[in-house]
Amino acid sequence: MPLSDTTIRSTKPQAKPFKLSDGGGLFLLVSPTGGKWWRYSYRFNGKQKTLSLGIYPDIGLKDVREKHSALRKTLALGVDPSETRKAEKSEQSITFKVWAEHWLKHWQAGKSPRHAGYVQRRLEADVYPIIGDMPIASINAPDIVRTIKSIASRGALDMAKRAHQTIGQIFRYAIAHGDESKVTRNPASDIKPSDIIETRRKVNFARVDVKELPELLRAIEAASISSLTRLAINLMALTFVRTSELIGGRWSEIDFDTAQWRIPAERMKMQAPHIVPLSRQSVELLRTLQIISGNNDLMFPSQVTGKAGTMSNGTILVALKRMGYGGMMTGHGFRGVASTSLHEQGFEHQHIELQLAHAERNEVSAAYNHALYLKQRTEMMQHWADYLDSLRAGAKVINLKKA
Repeated sequence: MPLSDTTIRSTKPQAKPFKLSDGGGLFLLVSPTGGKWWRYSYRFNGKQKTLSLGIYPDIGLKDVREKHSALRKTLALGVDPSETRKAEKSEQSITFKVWAEHWLKHWQAGKSPRHAGYVQRRLEADVYPIIGDMPIASINAPDIVRTIKSIASRGALDMAKRAHQTIGQIFRYAIAHGDESKVTRNPASDIKPSDIIETRRKVNFARVDVKELPELLRAIEAASISSLTRLAINLMALTFVRTSELIGGRWSEIDFDTAQWRIPAERMKMQAPHIVPLSRQSVELLRTLQIISGNNDLMFPSQVTGKAGTMSNGTILVALKRMGYGGMMTGHGFRGVASTSLHEQGFEHQHIELQLAHAERNEVSAAYNHALYLKQRTEMMQHWADYLDSLRAGAKVINLKKA
């Protein structure tokens, strides 16, 4: 008679191992110590063979019958089930971690040891504990979702997004070696991090409206602040770089011959080099700044006596507060004002975004995109400088489309 869960649970061990048959060669082997193992006994090419199908109750009666049925179908097709199981086990042993390490060796060529080490540590800490030991071909989208959510649950949202990106890269690498990995699709592509990760509320830096810009520009000129601080604010208004990019500027980055400020990748938020075309007004300002900063390598050295390093990142904010713009304007706010006004004046969105260093850049294109649309951006930056001059002189803010 076929077995039942009640029969199996109530069966007591004996002095010697014995079998409980379920029919069709499937039986449960009960050991003297009480262990219960599923076995499938069959004949192939005249030879008696036995396969192990797992331990009860880890593998229940329903599950083992499904396995047994599949193996009997394999046998009916003239294929030895034991050979099929060997192939499956071999395939199952190719884990995500194995392929992640293959990918890491391939990917890290040309990367800095520090960056490569960071990626490896993140895999070991966040990804391997969840899917590292799983056969890579068996991993599906829910497994990746569990991994991403686990990272995001501790508030590491950016890290969770990067983990998703890395997992996707590993799957693409495995697909490219499909004969070895048995991977044919990338389950990470079925997931958008924004669907499972809470998006941080975007911080909108305080900034004046475009129509208030003329008064602000005149307030900067009239303010009781140091010449170095005034030059810093005016250069930020002209170039709308980030505060950290401004105060960390070095004279070695300025090319007066080409009228360009070339900020290296390591100083940029996007980790890609950035070119700031310098208007005539910016060049004139920088010439004045050279005289003030003296022989210092830094464009904006600290103004605190005896203190090395750059100007404090709070210097501009304090100066704006002293002018009466506390809570109304920040250094970062000049970027927003420039973006809004230039869009209203009809400049191309892509040109503006590139100049703001907002455009997404992958590692391959980063070396090229920093010079993209340079002619158009140079014209735009000169237009912007002329526009600020006209506002400072008292012209009305009329955002007409550019010619």
